[in-house]
Amino acid sequence: MKVLVVGAGIAGLAAAWELVRGRCDVTILESERRPGGVIVTERVDGFIVEGGADGFLAGEPELPALAAELGIADRVVSQLARGTALWSGKKLEPIDEGQAAALLGIEARRADIAAGFRSFAGGMGEPVAALAERLAGSLRFAHGVAGLVSHRGAWQVAITGGSAHDADAVVLALPAYATGRLLETVGVAGGRALAEVVYMPSVTVSLAYRAEQISHALEGAGFVVAPDSSLQIRACTYASVKFPGRAPDGHTLVRAFLAPGEGDPAVQAHAELSSILGIQGAPLWSRAFYWTRGLPRYRPRHAEHVAAVRHRLDRLPPLAIAGAGYDGAGVSACVRSGREAGKEILRRLSGGR
Repeated sequence: MKVLVVGAGIAGLAAAWELVRGRCDVTILESERRPGGVIVTERVDGFIVEGGADGFLAGEPELPALAAELGIADRVVSQLARGTALWSGKKLEPIDEGQAAALLGIEARRADIAAGFRSFAGGMGEPVAALAERLAGSLRFAHGVAGLVSHRGAWQVAITGGSAHDADAVVLALPAYATGRLLETVGVAGGRALAEVVYMPSVTVSLAYRAEQISHALEGAGFVVAPDSSLQIRACTYASVKFPGRAPDGHTLVRAFLAPGEGDPAVQAHAELSSILGIQGAPLWSRAFYWTRGLPRYRPRHAEHVAAVRHRLDRLPPLAIAGAGYDGAGVSACVRSGREAGKEILRRLSGGR
């Protein structure tokens, strides 16, 4: 059976992996020229720089299980530094990690937050790279999807530029706003409402320093900023303190999260961090990542609405949806969502309803 997976973020890659393991003929269509979606790991002068998620909740089993299947279980690393502070405008004061998560809009159980985070020795790009390597023959980059049509119990997927793919089943591992438009065209009631899931814009800036440039002791994993602050920075992670191997000896890597604003975010981040952490001199370098549509924020009764949409998919040829827009925004949730979508397609193709 031929299956098309639309989207090569971690959810789409996980869905494709599940389908390949189920002996399906899989093609993955990705509009960008790289896999991973909002997971981006770069290496700069011995530093490991994360553009998106830098880890996953230690109590969630999805990433370790996937890593074991991919042969990279030994690359999983645990969080070194624990604890979060709040910048009140005058000083950094320790606060409960659950409170910090709430201030950042992170939805997770208190017990999961208390268990801390884990990552990969080479950054969160490692599972993406491992999946992409094993699925290399299935990946098609610069293939944006323009339309979806059901025909005689199967699907035809139109590609931007004029070509098309035929498939027995489809997984839409796209942001909710993109999936909603496609579902509307095939008559799924309520599909368009998925576009109402709000994706919040954000900017992350990584800055590298020599350790002696920072006079304030970097205690814990980072800090959040009080909601009523006039600062553009909303939070900061001490990346080279939080996880091992993020910076060369004698150096420090920090990552700031900023609300979108005018001007150069790297300049703004350095200026505000200098005041808070006592930084002397300019950064060795900085790297900004812009997410015009970053993490989703769910409406009330979101889970009920998604369940209703999925129920309506049963009357169509095999079709599943997966990703942060539906089942949780964390990396583990996206892996789980993708794998469940793959299992749903396998069930439908085997004759299950």
